[in-house]
Amino acid sequence: MRHGIELESVTRVVEGETHLADIHLKLEPGSFNVLLGRTRAGKTSLLRLLAGLDRPTSGRVLANGTDVTRVDVRRRDVAMVYQQFVNYPSLTVYENIASPLRLAGKLRAQELDRRVRETAAALRLEPFLQRLPAELSGGQQQRTAMARALAKDASLLLLDEPLANLDYKLREELRTEIRQLFRDRPSVVVYATTEPTEALLLGGRTAVLDEGRVLQVGRTLEVYQSPATERVGLVFSDPQMNLWDVEVSADSGARLSPEVAFPLSAHLRGLAPGRYRLGVRAHHLRLAPGSPEDVRIPAHVEVEELSGSETLLHAAHGKLSLSAQVEGIHRHPYGAPVELFVSPSRMFVFGPEGRRVAAPPFTSEEPSYGQD
Repeated sequence: MRHGIELESVTRVVEGETHLADIHLKLEPGSFNVLLGRTRAGKTSLLRLLAGLDRPTSGRVLANGTDVTRVDVRRRDVAMVYQQFVNYPSLTVYENIASPLRLAGKLRAQELDRRVRETAAALRLEPFLQRLPAELSGGQQQRTAMARALAKDASLLLLDEPLANLDYKLREELRTEIRQLFRDRPSVVVYATTEPTEALLLGGRTAVLDEGRVLQVGRTLEVYQSPATERVGLVFSDPQMNLWDVEVSADSGARLSPEVAFPLSAHLRGLAPGRYRLGVRAHHLRLAPGSPEDVRIPAHVEVEELSGSETLLHAAHGKLSLSAQVEGIHRHPYGAPVELFVSPSRMFVFGPEGRRVAAPPFTSEEPSYGQD
């Protein structure tokens, strides 16, 4: 597919409700693309439209430069993997993988067998080829569904939150496998997820969706490190990004509250005096300073949530709500005083209309959640 897939001014309205609004999106051949958005953001609607299962109310879908907006799914070169473990229950793993190849009827038996076994090997399904789906674990069932889609070798491969129904350990295993499986493939791959962590781990390019609109598109790490708006920052942060009102003065200082003022770091010094919204990701708030420049915010604890070896601490400073994702297990009683620290070099700034006006310096290393 020389030109990949392109959506031109695509809108879909169902019974008066707008599911997709004026979508412009270009997916290059051989690209890995993530659709990141919360539940009901429009991800599944967009995938179904790309597949040909639904049609837009207005706009066009182009494949390799050809208008396929009204082309039925059965005539499109597409494969799809769903959130549920969708397999043929009466067919063995081997026959599940072989089913789209048999339906196409283009391969001789020897070539079909080779394709099935190579795909099964890539997804570590070789020992289970003669089993039925009901005899497999959840992870093995989803691998079978993915193998069937891969064996088809379609020019467009769509994955709709394929790991959502798996436990944490299986999700981690399959995320790593997915990155390897789709590397250097000629297909256009589109992967929908609600999880910022998953988008970062998978890489490629990310389109952030919210309420049926594409808010920002770009290399995944660039979108994460330079969200175009407050809303993108919120969607691409888990836990959710802290957003606080801040006053910038003519003397190049900033004030969060009567008790908390600080000088502007290098990437903030061009800000004109006025009121802004300050954005800080939860894992950039600490219980101890990392340098003398760190801003100290006195607060009191409201709630603590334990997650593995980390604690999500919710606190308040006056009218400011603070969420901090900190390493280790911490237990504070309700109302206990704490001090939280953040480096000014980690701060985002958004203008009155929610547009980003300053972002921390870009780094080429991919962050992991909970640490930088």
